[in-house]
Amino acid sequence: MQIGKWGNSLAVRLPGALIQELGIAEGDEIELVPEKAKAAKPRTFKVRVAPGKLDRLQLMRRYRAPFPQGFKFDREEANAR
Repeated sequence: MQIGKWGNSLAVRLPGALIQELGIAEGDEIELVPEKAKAAKPRTFKVRVAPGKLDRLQLMRRYRAPFPQGFKFDREEANAR
């Protein structure tokens, strides 16, 4: 992989084989996750596809607690100052 200049930022060029293996396309978000450093070895990173909005929403829904019985949302009460 090669690091290049993109405006005032640095960019990483991914080889086509890696792009196909990850199943990513232009505009997708990825994360570079540093792996634990090992003595006398260069730092390594894991490349993974960043979770999308739908994935994050589904993850949040897993932790959602049910509303108490008889709960009713009152917009006026919620916005009262």
